[in-house]
Amino acid sequence: MHRIMFVCHGNICRSPMAEYVFRDMVERDGRDSEFAISSSAISSEEIWGGVGNPVYPPVKALLKREGINCEGKRAQKLTPQDADRYDLFVCMDESNLRGAVRILGEQNKSKCVKLMSYLGSDDDVSDPWYTRDFNTCYNDICRGLTALYKIYNA
Repeated sequence: MHRIMFVCHGNICRSPMAEYVFRDMVERDGRDSEFAISSSAISSEEIWGGVGNPVYPPVKALLKREGINCEGKRAQKLTPQDADRYDLFVCMDESNLRGAVRILGEQNKSKCVKLMSYLGSDDDVSDPWYTRDFNTCYNDICRGLTALYKIYNA
């Protein structure tokens, strides 16, 4: 079982997009039983009274256009206990990477990577929260996930 957690700042845009696109990829190949896939935030900004906000509406709409349903997903915060539950933490940017290591502990640093590193790049995934460009974010994520998935197809 491959256990992968996607990580971003608030878990309402980039990491849920990566989670659901990757789920769709493995399901289309009939390999969903081989993977445990989730996403989380390094911040609790999108969690109120213990309940996380849903996926940001423009992300939800983009995924729906692509035939991907993320209904029911709510923001959740990364916890130190996740280090025992997941083998890989795929972060959307440098800040998320630092935050994940801070939460999971230095001993789990080797489990934390940036998504774009699978393309041989040190770039961050474009953040639509600031740019409002959800298509560029989606394209970054799809390119990174395609490269990540190749590792599991070798």
